Amino acid sequence: MADVSELLAGPSSTWALDAGRSTVGFRAPTFWGLMKVKGTFSDLQGGGELSAANNVSGQLTIGAASVKTGIGRRDEHLRSADFFDVDKSPTIGVMVHGAVATGPDTVELNATLTIKGTERRVDLPATVTKLDDGAVRIVTQAEVNRRDLGVDGNMLGMMGDTTTVEATAVFTPVG
Repeated sequence: MADVSELLAGPSSTWALDAGRSTVGFRAPTFWGLMKVKGTFSDLQGGGELSAANNVSGQLTIGAASVKTGIGRRDEHLRSADFFDVDKSPTIGVMVHGAVATGPDTVELNATLTIKGTERRVDLPATVTKLDDGAVRIVTQAEVNRRDLGVDGNMLGMMGDTTTVEATAVFTPVG
């Protein structure tokens, strides 16, 4: 791909998330900032559409119960009502409403992040790479305030509010 602007210019196309080549994770400070909790989600689904020149939309659905940090008790606590409340809110959603090219291989994704029914608009700077098999890899990272999204569990102030969310999403053309 010579330039991300060429991809955004069309033609219209539909894309499916390749969950096997995609990852979503997070890093959050704990122990009063001395350590970081790292986690990933393994249940990912999604797709995207380029319906006209520079008209991009897409979604990523993350199974909240698939959270893994490597410590079973912590994972269960993260699934509880204190954090993700997977019984009432089984999914985390990312809806992309548009994209603007900001460089030869970068875009700014205009998106809405939904956790536990709370929606927040986020701008996601992303790097876009067209892969040899025709797929497109989008890599982004953003800092979010977990309390703003209803993820408010905390033990004695041990956890910071800012969480870094990282995603690598690979989309393959449909049809």
